[in-house]
Amino acid sequence: MLRLSDIVSKNKMTMVDFWASWCGPCRAEMPHVVKAYNDFHSKGLEIVGVSLDERKDDWLNAVKELNMNWPQMSDLKGWNSKAAQLYHIQGIPASVLINQNGEIVGQDLRGEDLHNRLAELLK
Repeated sequence: MLRLSDIVSKNKMTMVDFWASWCGPCRAEMPHVVKAYNDFHSKGLEIVGVSLDERKDDWLNAVKELNMNWPQMSDLKGWNSKAAQLYHIQGIPASVLINQNGEIVGQDLRGEDLHNRLAELLK
């Protein structure tokens, strides 16, 4: 069992990354997310992947293939995911940056924009 509140309280910055194995744009963005994790994890960043997959094997194979070495969760309910509904996710990829106080400090940042915002927040 993974509780987002526990992760947020233990890290300077937490990125909740909504994605799915079948999502081409998600897969295209993942090298940027991996780079951000590699560059900023030691400075206080944690990422939590939230998959909107419905098939466990597809989800887990993509995690391994894309080198997503951070906590992952999925209720395997696709668009009916409770986490996606809680954050009002209408499309993927989608992400939310949350500081240690639980405040949202960024949304849907990609590529260089993600890297630049993390560099600013994790000086």
